Amino acid sequence: MLDYQTIKINGYQPIDLLGFHFLNKFNDWLYLGIGGHAPLVNGEYGGFMAFDATIHAERRLFGNLSAAVGASLGGGGGGKNVEQSKIISGSGGFMKSYIGLGYHFNDMSVGVNYSRIRFTNSAIDGSQLGLYIQAPFSYRVAPYENAGQHLLSRDESDQSATSSHSDKDVVIFGLDNIIQINPKGSYTKTINLVDAQYNHFLVDNYYILFGGSVGYHGLAGYNQVFGGVGYRYSYSSRFNINFQLALGSGGYAPERIDTGSGLLIYPKLSTEYRLSNSIGLLLSSGYLYAPRGSSRNLTLGASLVYHASPDGGSAHGDHAATEVAYRGHRFHIFSQTEFKVKVGDRDQGKVKLLSVQVDNTVSDNIYIPIQGSIAYNSYFGYPGYGEVLAGIGAQNKYTPNDSFQTFAQLLIGTNVHGIIVKPALGVNFGLSDRLAVYGQVGSTLSLDNVGLYPKQRRFRSTSVGLGLSYRFSLPL
Repeated sequence: MLDYQTIKINGYQPIDLLGFHFLNKFNDWLYLGIGGHAPLVNGEYGGFMAFDATIHAERRLFGNLSAAVGASLGGGGGGKNVEQSKIISGSGGFMKSYIGLGYHFNDMSVGVNYSRIRFTNSAIDGSQLGLYIQAPFSYRVAPYENAGQHLLSRDESDQSATSSHSDKDVVIFGLDNIIQINPKGSYTKTINLVDAQYNHFLVDNYYILFGGSVGYHGLAGYNQVFGGVGYRYSYSSRFNINFQLALGSGGYAPERIDTGSGLLIYPKLSTEYRLSNSIGLLLSSGYLYAPRGSSRNLTLGASLVYHASPDGGSAHGDHAATEVAYRGHRFHIFSQTEFKVKVGDRDQGKVKLLSVQVDNTVSDNIYIPIQGSIAYNSYFGYPGYGEVLAGIGAQNKYTPNDSFQTFAQLLIGTNVHGIIVKPALGVNFGLSDRLAVYGQVGSTLSLDNVGLYPKQRRFRSTSVGLGLSYRFSLPL
């Protein structure tokens, strides 16, 4: 779901926010998901970003007309500079509620919402009309206990040979670098980013894309989100060239890097070499342009690529018997509190985080976790503290008869101070095959044993998290 609204702010230019949400359907009328909001063309709010968890209810009234109501809770912040950010975003926590009417077409619905958005202790507190667009998508899902089981076995020779065209979904995760061209902001050096992108192929080699980046060095805390379209040219079964054009929003603060209102235009060219049916290496170069600011940048990056074919078939057209297996996934939404926060020798109290983690199982005992968190209270007196991490985890084998599944994981990523590591122990307590209570305890530490940061910037804390898990498996 995409929505758009403009919010009046006393004493400042209005801020226009594009909302983007992914909602999972639990029954005929109830949805739960995650998303966020980013500015586009008004004011100087480049780098403002907010992320949330959303509950959404929707019912058909008559014909193609429907009514919806929903609420979001989350955190974020931003502004022209750090002082303005405190005024605009308060402590960083926010709540949004809305009610709306929509009209359904064959493959999408459009409508109007009346919403209220309020950031705690901030100048953003308004009610307004906005527009929204919804598009449904589906995926083949099975119970979580099916993970590791084989779905079917077939001979590829009975069907047309698959190729790289058979990809349905592609996930890209890597490192990127923003190289500024004649910068006008106070920060003039290169910005190093962690980058993630999801491509969904529509027809043949044409795809839509969604992605985001966060800075881990240079300007830690820089962030951007984007969506767009792309085309893949398959030079051979192993070598692909990708052309894509994305629109988005991002920055840090216009005084540091001048992205103006936040709007970004991002054409990119990349080349990929496929190491196997599912894994590839990608090199990319792009031009990142802020039309409402002075920021102009070249980008250079390197990434790992994961390909998911719709039926698990070979991406190289091999005519061989193939077994398609289910792979387990867990999606966690939880509140995480970091206690005894210290930066250098200074105590910073505690930080309250809304956290989302996705676990992708590799085997019965190994999984790959990816975690993102945003604070809903102030940190150092400012809003917008966040963390992005990925790593590896170990767990006991899941069995339907045992409600408990324990785990240990080690994550590495970034926060506003730079690179951090986050070891944790925890448990899932099953309420059903799909739902579980999620809990973890851990610590967060700056990666300082290689001398990356001076002592006064080294971060450390103890954390406790509690929330819910949604568990399922997908055929791959």
